[in-house]
Amino acid sequence: MSNDIDISRRQALSCMAWAGTGLLWTLEGGVPTSSLIGAAQAATSGFSFAQISDSHIGFNKPANPDPNATLAEAVARIGALPAKPAFLIHTGDITHLSKPKEFDDADQLIGAAKLDVHYTPGEHDIVDENNGAAFLARYGKGSNGKGWRSFDHGGVHFVGLVNVFDLKAGGMGYLGPEQLAWLAGDLEGKSASTPLVVYAHMPLWTIAAEWGWGTQDGAEALKLLSRFGSVTVLNGHIHQIMQKVEGAVTFHTARSTAFPQPAPGSAPSPGPMLVPAQQLRSVLGVTAVTLKEVRKPLAVVDTTLSA
Repeated sequence: MSNDIDISRRQALSCMAWAGTGLLWTLEGGVPTSSLIGAAQAATSGFSFAQISDSHIGFNKPANPDPNATLAEAVARIGALPAKPAFLIHTGDITHLSKPKEFDDADQLIGAAKLDVHYTPGEHDIVDENNGAAFLARYGKGSNGKGWRSFDHGGVHFVGLVNVFDLKAGGMGYLGPEQLAWLAGDLEGKSASTPLVVYAHMPLWTIAAEWGWGTQDGAEALKLLSRFGSVTVLNGHIHQIMQKVEGAVTFHTARSTAFPQPAPGSAPSPGPMLVPAQQLRSVLGVTAVTLKEVRKPLAVVDTTLSA
């Protein structure tokens, strides 16, 4: 972990950005413990869902000249899970340039999972000439504002936030007062014992401000979440696993299905990172989350495409 990142070791799990075997993360009393995926037991009750992120369909540079193929592999991994997930969450950058064919290709590839899919946009999904209209026309039905939404499943309240419009200096994410007011109203009637899963593209906690890896007004959203006893925040954008625990809130960023990015402080700037072709699938992957009992923490499993 880079020394440039200011994260208290008393409050946070050390950041992770490695290639290797996936882990099952189980939270007990706010402290994560892990076991190898091969040793993990399938849930006998409750439900699971899968997360993918940063597919970048349309990208064609040396870091991954065929992101369609690696997305197809990720979807196949989901299909091979021991228990079929209840649904799939995509945390943004479905496409690279918001082109209709890119969205069409992504829809066909992701559709092979045969799951309901909940999308939130990445900044690459809203670069069309109409400022995100293409994304909202495809995936925004039933959403609020610029695509934020919530739903309930199995006793868990899910909240999809959008923090890629009106990006601030340095590229930091931004929720804005309208969305924050909606979030306050959405949570108002929920019991503090309700487990929450919040997902967005850019991390709600600041990982590297100089790279825009954070959300400028994320602390305001986290304040609204602070009264809940179990909160899991899922993000993409940084193309690597990083996890932090603060009280009852677990933050978890996902690998990309397209290409890796450097760890903060290890390169002059973020961006597609070229690795040897035989190593590429070891730094790409999918995330599966399992709820075993409503009042128990969530178990998070990350799996590389080479596992």
